Amino acid sequence: MKKIFSHVPLPEMKGVASYLATLAESHSVFAFYGQMGAGKTTLIGELVRNLVNEKIDVTSPTFALVNVYEGNKNVYHFDCYRLESPEEALNAGLDEMIYDGTICLIEWPEKIAVLLPKRLVEIHITASENESFRNVEIIITDHD
Repeated sequence: MKKIFSHVPLPEMKGVASYLATLAESHSVFAFYGQMGAGKTTLIGELVRNLVNEKIDVTSPTFALVNVYEGNKNVYHFDCYRLESPEEALNAGLDEMIYDGTICLIEWPEKIAVLLPKRLVEIHITASENESFRNVEIIITDHD
């Protein structure tokens, strides 16, 4: 299944995040694709606030590798940008987190593609012609 949000102003990603939150009822792994500055962390921030039901600051765990948010639902937020290989993710225990059923929001998932489950939600974010807007394509894979 595929859903597209076109020409979304970056500060108004709440609608996209609300849609993704409904998918978290049946999916736990969300892979966010996009160039640096595409808005992955902005969208993840809105989604985390929606899922944990709290007004919290969400930052990319670039150096920590994973941030954990606790609330109505627990959420792991991974940033795999600095990983050199999937083995580094294994050594950090990311594979265990990905498969424990907790909601996982993964930036730069292409760095750990071999570790990702087949059943996931892919979110592809690209800038529109006007850099103030984003296009978001969501692909839901439901096979195991």
